This record gives sequence, structure tokens and C-alpha cells, in this order.
Amino acid sequence: MADRLSARAFLALLTDDFTELPRPPSLPEPPDGPLGWHGYDASRARAAERTGEEESVVCGTGRVEGTPAVLLAFEFGFLGGSLGRRTGDRLEAAYAYARAHRLPVVPLVATGGSRMQEGMLALTQLQRVARQSALTREAGLPQIAVLRDPATGGGWATLGAGADVVLALPGAQVGFAGSRVRPPGADPAAYTAEAQVAAGSADAVVPAGELRATLGRWLRLLTAPSAEPAPVPEPLGARDLPVSGWDAVRRARSPERPHAGAYLDAYFTHRVALSGDRCGGTDPDGMLCGFGEHAGRTVAYAAQTGTATRPAGYRTAARLVRLADRLGVPVLTLVDTPGAAADAEAERQGAGPAIADLFAALASVTTPVTTLLIGEGGSGGALALAAPGRTWATPDSYFSVIAPELAAAILKRGPEETEATAGQLRLCPLDLAELGVIRTGDQLFPGTGDRRSEERM
Repeated sequence: MADRLSARAFLALLTDDFTELPRPPSLPEPPDGPLGWHGYDASRARAAERTGEEESVVCGTGRVEGTPAVLLAFEFGFLGGSLGRRTGDRLEAAYAYARAHRLPVVPLVATGGSRMQEGMLALTQLQRVARQSALTREAGLPQIAVLRDPATGGGWATLGAGADVVLALPGAQVGFAGSRVRPPGADPAAYTAEAQVAAGSADAVVPAGELRATLGRWLRLLTAPSAEPAPVPEPLGARDLPVSGWDAVRRARSPERPHAGAYLDAYFTHRVALSGDRCGGTDPDGMLCGFGEHAGRTVAYAAQTGTATRPAGYRTAARLVRLADRLGVPVLTLVDTPGAAADAEAERQGAGPAIADLFAALASVTTPVTTLLIGEGGSGGALALAAPGRTWATPDSYFSVIAPELAAAILKRGPEETEATAGQLRLCPLDLAELGVIRTGDQLFPGTGDRRSEERM
């Protein structure tokens, strides 16, 4: 990128202030470094003169839109932003400072990888960084990476891809393989920020002029834990209850019924999107995930959009739930799908394991989860997103072990018996309440009170 900024210029772009952390003591080195690489000392001296830095990373504290954080800014002009032992010393000390002061960590990645002149001692710095990142994750502190240009090699595979949220500058070169070590004929478009977002490995591409505001919003949302459950959203569609099971199905399938986007817009003052399953997939048409502000509090959300949910959608939702749990943020899930995608490609992408992982995530979290069924609740593909014992439903929704048409077919009934089969499945909201599957209340069903199930779904 022609407009590549230095580490300190980039810090000035993002922070309201910046204070560099004290530089940790480092082991004395023999001439030309631990390997005695001829000319290494001279290369470092030229890099220091050119950049004004003594190492390839600048670590310190600063406020981003008012939220304090520890920032790790790579200086690409210093030997390509490469990681050596002294880089590792600085990064380790910065992570330790973040944990001691309960601050989020923001790596600003611009590196070509590990420093050749230090050999395997440089490469093992990735293990140090990975451990510091893991300890910070265990401490319940968020890590938000910003990918500059380039973000390649071990720096991408630890500080970048290992963060909770990954933002990237437009057109930035991002990939494990740097430009000089890729296979001949490799498609350069695959090694870009945009390609990493499309592959589910990064969350968003953000123009430099919008980065401070975007990063500030993420930091505010992810550093505001709350022990209170997310309130149940108000229903946006029908308020009267369906007269039959088939009426409930018909309402839930109506194209005029409000869907997830309308509910999220009404519920949140503002929100930011988490994208991708970190396994090579996205499901932007089937699952919406992220964090937002509701009544002054942070709430995480995972919302189905009314289409068949793909494996990447389930994995992204599981990622969201586990991140919210680790940060102490309550979760809202909106259930609305005719079922999990059942095509051959979905099976090849691991539909079963993806659904199992989401079931496990919701079964094991300690943060409160609130679920609202807003449309179709088709079998296990819908139930996987529902909080056990804390699920509500709108009047224009249904939950069923199987779609009425498929149930009739399995029972060898004709199409004319589909409506009667829907009634037998007892899938409409009041049936579900009587069965103890969902909760009700005046907010959703006027005059019903609150029927609380003591059973786990």
C-alpha cells in the first residue's frame, strides 16, 4: 500500500493519547545476534536510523474514543516488522501489563513474519506470543486486531488471526504466505484482507478514516460486562394468537412477517457485526452475529434470518456465544429457520458437527442467554440456537420437531392432511407453553401471565 504509515503515525491516527510502556530488559547479545549473522548489527542500526525505533514493535497504552487499551504497533520499516527475541520481550511485557491493569489488547499488525537473522530463536517467539494471547483470553480480556499492510507469516497466524475480532485495512496483504514464498502462479487476490473476510478469517474491512470510530465502538462494547439477562424483545408482528397449528405455520412463513434485521434494528441503539466461523466459511444470508447496545448495556446477538442455516452459520454463532461468555456479556438469540441446510454441500461442510458445537456452546455457558422465536422453528436446526429454559415466542411463530409437510410424508399421508398434521404436532405458541417448551407473558401473549418451565429443553 502506497500510504503505509509508520507505527507511531498509525497510533496517532487511532488514539486520543499514547504513552509508551517501559522497555523490558533483554538478554545481552553477541555481535551480529544469537546466530552471529554477518551484517545483522549493521542492518539493525540502519533500520533504527531510518525509523527512529530500536525494535520492530512499539507497545503502550492509549485511549481509543475514550476507552483505554494496550496497543501493539508494528513498525514495518524496521526489518519488515519482523519478530525477533527482543520483539518477543516487548510483546510479552505488554500483554502482562494488560492483564495486570485489566485492559483490552489491540495488535496493529504490519509484519512479514519471523526474523531470519535469528533463526529458530525468532520463530519460537510465536509460541511466546501465543501463550500471552491465551493467558489474556483466560483473563476475560478482549483482543481486537487491526491488519495493516502486510500482515503475513507468524504475525498473522498469532497476533492477527488469534484475536477475538479481526479488522483490516482495504487492500492490505493478509496471509500466512508472504509475497516472496508463495507457490508460482498463486492467485494474489487470495492473499488480501477482502479475501480473508470472505473466507471467514476476518470480521470486516474498515477504511482508515473510519477505523478510530469503529475500533472505539468495538472496545466500548466488549469491555462492558453485565450479569443481567438480555430483556426479551417486543414482538413486531401480529399480537393475536393463531387459531390453529396450520395458522401458526402460515403466519411464520408469511413474507410480510418481521425478520431478524427488523428486530435487531428495533432492539439496539447501535451494533457491530462478527463475521465468519474461522474455519473457512461464512453464512451472511442465514445467521447474523455481533454485539450491540441495548438500554445502555452491551448485549451479544446471534439471529437466524428465516432461511436454512448453513454449517458456517452455526459455527459463527458458537464462536459468538463463547466469546460473550468469556467476556461476561449477556446473549440474545433470535430463532427463525425452516431448518438446517440439508444439501450435499452442507454435509461436506460438516453440518452435524457444527450443530453439535452450537448445542454444546449454549449448554455450557454461564452468561445468561435469552431466546425469542420470531418465525419458523424447524427441528434441531432451530433448537440449536435456543436457550434451554429461557425461550420465548412471538404470536407469529411456531416450533416443531419436523415440518408438517415432511411429517405427513413420513406418515404416508396425502398433502390434504398436512394442515391436520400441523395441529397434531402441537407446534403453535400456546401449545408450546402448555408443553413447557417456551415461556409466555403479557409482553408477548396478553392475559397469559408468565408460564415458566422448570424443565430443560
